Amino acid sequence: MAQVLRIVPLGGLGEIGKNMMAIEYGRNILIIDAGIMFPENDMLGVDFIIPDWQYLRDKKAWVRAIVVTHGHEDHIGALPFLIREIPAPVYATPLTRGLIEVKLKQAKVTEGVTLHTVQAGDRLTIGPFTVELFRVCHSIPDGVGLGITTPAGLIVHTGDFKFDQTPVDGKPTDFATLAEFSKRGVLALLSDSTNADRPGWTPSERVIDPAFDAAFRQAKGRIIVATFASLISRFQQVIQAAVRHGRKVAFAGTSMLENVKIAQKLGYLEIPPGVLIRLDEVDRYPPSQVVILTTGAQGEPSSVLARMAAGQHPQLKIVPGDTVILSAHPIPGNEEMVHRTINRLFQRGADVLYDPIAPVHVSGHASQEELKLMINLVRPQYFIPIHGEIRHLKAHARLAMELGIPAERIFTVENGWVIEFRDGQGRIAERVPGGYVFVDGALIGDIGPEVLREREVLSREGFVVAIVRRDPRTGRIIGRPELITRGFTFAREAEELLAGAEELILEIARSANGEGRSRQALAQRIQNALADYLYRHTRRRPMIIPVVTE
Repeated sequence: MAQVLRIVPLGGLGEIGKNMMAIEYGRNILIIDAGIMFPENDMLGVDFIIPDWQYLRDKKAWVRAIVVTHGHEDHIGALPFLIREIPAPVYATPLTRGLIEVKLKQAKVTEGVTLHTVQAGDRLTIGPFTVELFRVCHSIPDGVGLGITTPAGLIVHTGDFKFDQTPVDGKPTDFATLAEFSKRGVLALLSDSTNADRPGWTPSERVIDPAFDAAFRQAKGRIIVATFASLISRFQQVIQAAVRHGRKVAFAGTSMLENVKIAQKLGYLEIPPGVLIRLDEVDRYPPSQVVILTTGAQGEPSSVLARMAAGQHPQLKIVPGDTVILSAHPIPGNEEMVHRTINRLFQRGADVLYDPIAPVHVSGHASQEELKLMINLVRPQYFIPIHGEIRHLKAHARLAMELGIPAERIFTVENGWVIEFRDGQGRIAERVPGGYVFVDGALIGDIGPEVLREREVLSREGFVVAIVRRDPRTGRIIGRPELITRGFTFAREAEELLAGAEELILEIARSANGEGRSRQALAQRIQNALADYLYRHTRRRPMIIPVVTE
């Protein structure tokens, strides 16, 4: 009896980021990518989010390999965490492998890791899977899509792509291989949906060069370009513009510096002699001769640009005359942080250029006409939109229907929904875990929705600590309660309110003297009564923290 082919999306479907897919046939699993996602505004204290791979934990002996499509954080950022649990061999192209090595080194995950370097055009045999890597154009060099031949049929996974005819690295998407897949017959196409709601074609990376030239010509002082730490192609464009306009280039940000070293070593980034300077050398040159490339285009509070905007960076200060170029589009959910950073930069006297003010960034993802071309090139039996929020997946599904793919052969699903193929027929099967795993400092998965709700309450309503001392022998209260408030009300302006709260706590403690000596029970009574009292008088619900000491 034929075995079932299962496609298990664990990240990237229903959201932007933390892309991860599992392809399963019998007792064999192939993982594609393992990325991170930026936290949303209400995820207070969370550094980033990784996929939930609970489904794979009981099957980790089945995992044959991890194949990585390209080196962006939303595709490689979770690898150090995944490899700790599932030490499968990793296959990646040279630049992608170099960026992965940087991530693993930073996370101190190096022992027992097997990395294989592959090239676009290679054919790999991994268990029952034959994986063919084909070049795709994206906003980083060395990106690939995957043709995965399984016993149940051929699956094509596009990775992130666009059809740029004049890419910065001179390597456009491999149309010939896509057409050849179509001749063989494609069971399912899994295609990038990030720009599925954008009509037309995504502009070429080349349109940025004139915009950079115009900005460099007009800038009288320093130029600070903020972009993603792994956007190697953009680094090259900034360096070329700096050379044309007689400027030196410095990089700010640890991750960016590490990526630059790897890209230079592998030949993906060319910096002419004498152009690159250290960050501590910037002040030795006139402002009109300096370009600083930095992280922070997404407004991340800990990034170099955000700290500069807030006046908190130890080396770099924004001064009037600086020109700041944000060469990235805000990731959905990051708009507020990006706009806050832009406003702060303006307040400090900088001139800020960003899309749509100036064409200083173009997307690395295909728009609607390119997505249609991909479907028409491949002509799959089944279509599965991937990489995008629900609105993007739905928009992509509509495009597929316009091109003649029947609705019943289009599976628009979110993370965790398993798609099965048996005897050439596809269906949506059960749902497995596919939610968020929060990384908060050294804590991985220990921060859940309840903790985030508590943080939200603290940020919005503050807290009140009620400290009560009592005699351990008699259970009687010693002295008066002590109330400490933060973020709830200014104590000196609420003396009457807090005095009433103290009397309430004393009354509860006195009434509890004959009801046993459980500190936990007394603390619970104080918490409930104090919460009701404060809400009646203020219509606010601060977090109540009762402390009973003996």
